[in-house]
Amino acid sequence: MHIQNTLRQQFPHQATAQQQEVFRLLAEFLHRFAANSCFVLKGYAGTGKTSIISALVHTLPSLQKRSVLLAPTGRAAKVMSAYSGRKALTIHKKIYRKKSAATLALDFDLAENLHENTLFIIDEASMISNEGMNMFSNGLLADLLRYVQSGENCSIMFVGDIAQLPPVGLEESPALIPEYLANQFDLFVMHYELTDVVRQDQHSGILFNATKIRNEIRLEEEAPEYSYPQFVTGPFRDIYRMNGDRLIEGLHYAYDKYGLEHCMVICRSNKSANLYNRHIRNQILFRDEEITGGDIIMVVRNNYYWLQDNDEKSTGFIANGDMAVIKKVSNVHEMHGYRFADLYLEFMDNNEGDAIRCRVLLDSLYVDAPNLPYEQQQELYERIALDYADIPYKKDRLDAIKKDPYYNALQIKFAYAITCHKAQGGQWPLVFVDQGYMVDEMLNTEFLRWLYTAITRASKELFLVNFNEKFYS
Repeated sequence: MHIQNTLRQQFPHQATAQQQEVFRLLAEFLHRFAANSCFVLKGYAGTGKTSIISALVHTLPSLQKRSVLLAPTGRAAKVMSAYSGRKALTIHKKIYRKKSAATLALDFDLAENLHENTLFIIDEASMISNEGMNMFSNGLLADLLRYVQSGENCSIMFVGDIAQLPPVGLEESPALIPEYLANQFDLFVMHYELTDVVRQDQHSGILFNATKIRNEIRLEEEAPEYSYPQFVTGPFRDIYRMNGDRLIEGLHYAYDKYGLEHCMVICRSNKSANLYNRHIRNQILFRDEEITGGDIIMVVRNNYYWLQDNDEKSTGFIANGDMAVIKKVSNVHEMHGYRFADLYLEFMDNNEGDAIRCRVLLDSLYVDAPNLPYEQQQELYERIALDYADIPYKKDRLDAIKKDPYYNALQIKFAYAITCHKAQGGQWPLVFVDQGYMVDEMLNTEFLRWLYTAITRASKELFLVNFNEKFYS
């Protein structure tokens, strides 16, 4: 009862019946605290998950326990830091170490977990995959659990929303499925799902409509008869319908009110995001240069080269999805049949501090795929390899190519508009969501999850762009 009362005291609001039940279960979990235990807290947007985590973080010291806050992406970690008042890191940065700082080999080990009596709290857990990855031996979920359990008396808690988009290529989010965690990893799993949107958020049109869609996802999973969700915008001051002809006016309003970095356009496809980025740069920002200081970009492929010397303890890579502001552009040139530039980048979400100089592949800005297609990457590799053809031994030749700055050029896209998968884990005060191409046959659970994830990226204002009349009653 003591733990439950402390959690309640640290909670900033009057707790609902569901939240009280979470406190009871958390008290039981913390009393049992063990390496083979796991707590899964699922919940709709606006049900108080963040306030519960904040209360939990402030309660742990009174139990002689510590917390480590982790999230799948830099932007999600930044959001977590903001609501908890504590530093949060990406999962990769915390649990992986390069085998040798002296080599460029892409070999990573699990870091040593030196924590004791610590609860690892993982937010946005719907994004965590357990598929095997190129970089690491196991799936991320398996590696994360192995890392946590290797510490002394450490346990783990997953927090997220099962209705959000699952990891790319999966139909479900394994880290939020208690049965999967119990069977696959032999864990004792306690879990709860919050469904009541809390009272102080009832005036929010964003949360009202998100909850409606969330409930329809649940209904359709039980009895899949698809119908268009009906947006309710009239009584609310934070959600708006917008036709494409008002978009330029809307973007001017957004950037003037919140600033460029605090607004986002979310699209259905990379092709659509590219078109938006081109129009925003040309018609709103009046940027004629191909790329310039002040532009906001997103890295679209993991890169292991440009951070390697910054910190021996660092995992030494810039992650797919990291966002940065360009401070300076220089040395725009063509090489190996492709176009490159040297940029000074200041990363927005991962607290790296100073601007980092990187060579970037400008061709990646324009492709309609998530990054440069494999055939073109292969072509670039083969052209670079010609420069090292005089090295007699294959191993030495490969080592030389791996150190080539053109081979390691960062792949980037502009980030005024991005796909929903790229936006996941982040929040912006103002978000435009573009319906994109849509026919009746495309209305399914996958689309509803996309829509739910997209609209819950907005914290203050949401604009629904080019949505079919069928979405409104």
